[in-house]
Amino acid sequence: MRSQLKMPKMKMQAALTGLVLGGLLLSGCSQVRGHQGYIVDTVLTNSIQPGVDNRQSVEGALGRPTFTGQFDENTWYYVSRETKQLAFNSPTPRDQMVMRITFDEAGNVTEVDRTGLELVANISPEGDTTPTLGRERSFFQELFGNIGAVGAGGAGGTSNDPTRP
Repeated sequence: MRSQLKMPKMKMQAALTGLVLGGLLLSGCSQVRGHQGYIVDTVLTNSIQPGVDNRQSVEGALGRPTFTGQFDENTWYYVSRETKQLAFNSPTPRDQMVMRITFDEAGNVTEVDRTGLELVANISPEGDTTPTLGRERSFFQELFGNIGAVGAGGAGGTSNDPTRP
């Protein structure tokens, strides 16, 4: 009688262990969704019009930009990206919006551009080095290649060292 009770209990434990392991394996294959940057409100982003809006109205409607132009502070960028990631793989973009707003010197909107996933580039480096155009130089050519290429250091010139004339 005792052996008959042990058998169903062992089967139940094996089934429960199988379910737990199966659940753990399936949870490793789950898809993770992520968001980076500006949270897009299409009504507000579509309301920005050249010749109508200025810096204050854009900032009031959309908030501060994600970043401004590196060389020109009259260009504001709002960047938003939705990603998905399967288990431990790298995230891949699902959706992207880059909105560029250009202002004139008076602070009025002159241009509004929007781009999406079409500008996303997938870069795959090859091994430890990325191929480039130019000369292939050995280690010793890199190390000693510039000797004599530029005039001798400090010869005939003035020194910044205050102890030397």
